[in-house]
Amino acid sequence: MSGSKKEGLPGPEQPVPMDQDTASEWHLYILACADGTLYTGVAKDVEARVRQHNNGKGAKYTRGRLPVDLVYSERVGAHGDALRRERRVKMMDLRHKRRLINNTGR
Repeated sequence: MSGSKKEGLPGPEQPVPMDQDTASEWHLYILACADGTLYTGVAKDVEARVRQHNNGKGAKYTRGRLPVDLVYSERVGAHGDALRRERRVKMMDLRHKRRLINNTGR
């Protein structure tokens, strides 16, 4: 087999863009910070991400506002969809964010 591909071994897989990866399931989440502010982010594993925030390994914004509590989470789907949803939620005023949290919760 000199110079030929070994039988039975798959070739290199082509990377799948995150927006097209149907197996990836992203979530939007909102955290209540100790100073009363809200933080919005996206993650595949929300519980693990909240632990990262509370261990000081999350976003710079939350590091000085610990501890944080998860007050809202929603399944969004693809990464690009989650980022677009995050942007829309971040643009909401506080009253609308609180309404979102209170109406649907975790």
